[in-house]
Amino acid sequence: MSAPPLTGRPLVLDGGLSNELVAQGHAVAGELWTARLLVEDQAAVRAAHAAYVRAGAEVLISASYQASFEGFARHGVDRAAAERLFGDSVRLARAAAGGRRVWVAGSVGPYGAVAADGGEYRGRYGLSVGELVRFHRPRIAALAAAGPDVLALETVPDVVEAEALLRAAEGCGVPVWLSYTVEGGRTRAGQSLEEAFALAAGDDRVLAVGVNCCAPEEVLPAVEVAAATTGKPVVAYPNSGEEWDAAGRRWRGRGRSPAEYAVAWRDAGARLIGGCCRVGPAGIAELAARLAPFR
Repeated sequence: MSAPPLTGRPLVLDGGLSNELVAQGHAVAGELWTARLLVEDQAAVRAAHAAYVRAGAEVLISASYQASFEGFARHGVDRAAAERLFGDSVRLARAAAGGRRVWVAGSVGPYGAVAADGGEYRGRYGLSVGELVRFHRPRIAALAAAGPDVLALETVPDVVEAEALLRAAEGCGVPVWLSYTVEGGRTRAGQSLEEAFALAAGDDRVLAVGVNCCAPEEVLPAVEVAAATTGKPVVAYPNSGEEWDAAGRRWRGRGRSPAEYAVAWRDAGARLIGGCCRVGPAGIAELAARLAPFR
């Protein structure tokens, strides 16, 4: 496979991998999150990916979002085995396609997600670009070695980490997309979206820029800024819009399908469209149907 062409019809991304794993009865709590099942139950990961393929997803995002060598080590996995697990995350998504034409995105989540302390919704970790490069480069190298079609540098909370991720991906031989998590029309760390997207404007390795893991209402303005700032295709895969009540340990609010908004996003320049947290296969099937006339 090769990286997806993004100049024409929109491609349908998958939804929240953790959603489908939980729906199938698996626990994903802890610092490894979905990557825990790379260690404990790879068949479950493949089955979750396959559910999204059946729903119409054309791009699958690997189970490596919260994976790190440090996290695997705390789970009793040595470095050589951890490298294989990073690669397995790509291979399992590829196998789940079942012969269908599906692209695989190797997920590279932010430092805050790997720290498992909610830092991906704040950014500004107090680390330099160089320190973040050193953290991310081994993860990116392990994923790239497995041959994904693209790397998803995703849920990035600030410009500092975006710069580090792009540097860490230099020379890996795999194109990337860069996707911020946003709130109130700015990055989670408070920078303007013009500044955030401009970082990738002249970088030919970056296939698309956009947003994920945010409220659906945040997407359209961000798509417009991303397209205008970079001239690149845009990636958009928000959450359902529900909010997590940490004290009550439950989700609150009304869930919305990305299908409700997808045509407007497409018209504004989005060419990779899917869902993130709380968007399951049913939501992706609805999205695929809504975008069918444009594909």
